[in-house]
Amino acid sequence: IGLLPTMVFTHIPSNVLLCLIPVTGSLPVAIGLLLARSTLSQMDVPTRQAYVVSVVEPGERTAAAAYTNSARYLVRPAGAALAGSVMGGIGLAAPFLLAGGLKIVYDLTLWASCRRVALRAD
Repeated sequence: IGLLPTMVFTHIPSNVLLCLIPVTGSLPVAIGLLLARSTLSQMDVPTRQAYVVSVVEPGERTAAAAYTNSARYLVRPAGAALAGSVMGGIGLAAPFLLAGGLKIVYDLTLWASCRRVALRAD
């Protein structure tokens, strides 16, 4: 289906599952949702890397891949601290709902802004 659709349309269901976790009525259902989410949540990683290198010049591919991966891993530790703060201030469900909702907005924004970007053939 293509790189961008694979990234976006596997990530959206994953994030919907993330939003559903706090509203489940039982632990087995929550665990099932987490497992289902984990099957979809990382499908965008190789396609994202392939997409990034297919939109930049060949000489910039290594730097582009390193930059995008470094940015993701640098901000990741802040997520746990922010989630703990949100849980304490708003409620236990808030991190799941906020993370899933923000990621869906990100996916739709990515789709809207990049769907017409031409991929390089080389």
